[in-house]
Amino acid sequence: MAGFLLWRLAGMAAILGASSILVFGALQLAPGDPATFLLSGRSATPEALAAIRAQYRLDDPLPVQYLHWIGGVLTGDFGRSVQFRTDVGGLIASRAPITLTLIAMAFALTMILGVALGVWSATRPGAVDKAVLVGSSVAVATPSFVLGFVLIALFSVKLGWFPSIGAGEGLADRLHHLALPAVALALTFAGVLSRVSRTAMIDQLGQEYVTVARGRGVPESTIVRRHVLRGAMTVTLTYGGLLVPGLLVSTVLVETAFGVNGLGQLLQYSVTVKDFPVVQALTLLTVAVFVLANLVVDLLAPLADPRVRLGAVS
Repeated sequence: MAGFLLWRLAGMAAILGASSILVFGALQLAPGDPATFLLSGRSATPEALAAIRAQYRLDDPLPVQYLHWIGGVLTGDFGRSVQFRTDVGGLIASRAPITLTLIAMAFALTMILGVALGVWSATRPGAVDKAVLVGSSVAVATPSFVLGFVLIALFSVKLGWFPSIGAGEGLADRLHHLALPAVALALTFAGVLSRVSRTAMIDQLGQEYVTVARGRGVPESTIVRRHVLRGAMTVTLTYGGLLVPGLLVSTVLVETAFGVNGLGQLLQYSVTVKDFPVVQALTLLTVAVFVLANLVVDLLAPLADPRVRLGAVS
């Protein structure tokens, strides 16, 4: 196990290192002078250009610039936002709780709905199976921001049950405000997960051990609950690991649609106004979440199914 962890950690470091080079290099690919690009839409006076060049060491060789930037990142210093005129790390920290709450709510909804519908579809062939497949296809094909507008029109405007904008204050109010964004964020992923769970369940139901258990008179509910579901959990868990970074990326659309002042809306706004330090930090953060989620999946897979050896699932 120690060797596997070292190998995975080395892989994580390599991926994050390569990603950091790409994220840093994106500034150099911008047309024109990087200092002028960083000041896009703002007064590019000689004094402002000189301050930007000094702040980002743009007169230094590229390797020196990168080492200075990555050194700051490793110590939690992501630079200073050009638009908000504050530290990027503090800006992200102030908005992270809202997005983390939204992702946690959407993750729970996705796992519950996706697994339940997948199991129901696999164990109820016929009309139920077809209905779940059609419903999941519609959910997958509908963009999350479109789902958001539909939910706002129905539950906010027509019924008045939920607020249509903002993140609320306090735990109860925040959960109330984020209910619709969480549903809009979860439905597409729940549709995918239901199909993944259904396929894994059908595969397990066709295994020889299920036939033997049925021949011995074991109740169908016991077979599904104790054996089939557990065997299918490895595939479900793998998708669940990819779910968190997927939800993080999708918050860009959902938070914008619902006016939620989180990381997704921050990224969308920063791209619009070309606040490159913020875009760099959030992009690197997304890559880190993706890599970390894959590591967690590899560590948890043997717990879901002991037949899976640690390191055999990637």
